[in-house]
Amino acid sequence: MEDNANNGEQREIGPIENAWSMKTPKFTPEDNPHGLLEESKFATLFPKYREQYLKECWPLVQRVLKEHHIIAELDLIEGSLTVKTTRKTWDPYIIIKARDLMKLLSRSVPFEQAVRVLDDEIGSDIIKINSYVRKKETFLKRRQRLIGPNGVTLKSIELLTECYVLVQGNTVSAVGPYKGLVQVRRIVEDTMKNIHPMYNIKSLMIKRELMKDPKLKDESWDRFLPKFKSKNVPRKQPKNKVKKKPYTPFPPPQPESKIDRELATGEYFLKDEQKKAKHLHDKDEKQMQAKKAREEKRKKDFIPPEEKVIVACKPSEESSINIDQFKAKMKKVSKQNKSLTKK
Repeated sequence: MEDNANNGEQREIGPIENAWSMKTPKFTPEDNPHGLLEESKFATLFPKYREQYLKECWPLVQRVLKEHHIIAELDLIEGSLTVKTTRKTWDPYIIIKARDLMKLLSRSVPFEQAVRVLDDEIGSDIIKINSYVRKKETFLKRRQRLIGPNGVTLKSIELLTECYVLVQGNTVSAVGPYKGLVQVRRIVEDTMKNIHPMYNIKSLMIKRELMKDPKLKDESWDRFLPKFKSKNVPRKQPKNKVKKKPYTPFPPPQPESKIDRELATGEYFLKDEQKKAKHLHDKDEKQMQAKKAREEKRKKDFIPPEEKVIVACKPSEESSINIDQFKAKMKKVSKQNKSLTKK
């Protein structure tokens, strides 16, 4: 009997095939009749543009948190949201849920969606996306890719993961079941790593269809899921590439000055009149060379092309011999034909 009881305990404690299907047991006031001994407190800052909305919905926030014996305070001067427990608070984890509620409200999540965090089966996740990309232009493109045209991509992610997703500034806020939050985080991180969200959306759709088939329960689904490879897209290379010179620890030789060049040629010792005459002579020579080059270029159009000479072929001796042999053959054949006709 004891062995059977131990086996039953092992079955209950043993590994579970699908942990996501397990439901969290409900925590009631009877489980903690004495309440909490210490006071816990959390504060969250909010931006200035959220002030008007928070003032409107704050009575609703206080009413919801009052059911769980949590005090909520709104400080408009400092721009902070504060939640703290009381002596009547019986749930030790509700303060963490209330803190997440304040964070979501400060991140522009509407009150109707943010209140869902207080349920046991619902969680929240705030994903920072600004650290994945350095350039602002690429960051904005990938963030827009996550939203999609007219928010279609974001809506499809919400339908597949059963989570509310909000892209705001440098963060992505998600509210929903814990399994869906894991999927949302993976999609968001892959998108910021330059993997299009449609790949992950497609794989989630295929998995949802495969779960309906009991035959594929114990089989691997890798053959059904799409496989994507990262491609190295060639970048535009500059037209004029700067070739790096080989590194040498020694400095380059000092270039010769104008005086050094004149000393080497002996021009330094000439008089001013002689220098001017030499300069004019060099200038005239350059002009003459340029003039000759221009004239040659103009004359090229008037030079006639070389004509090909056609050489007439003379009849060779071999060809005449072949003709004579052919005539002899023809005579022989005609004689044979005559003899046959007479017979």
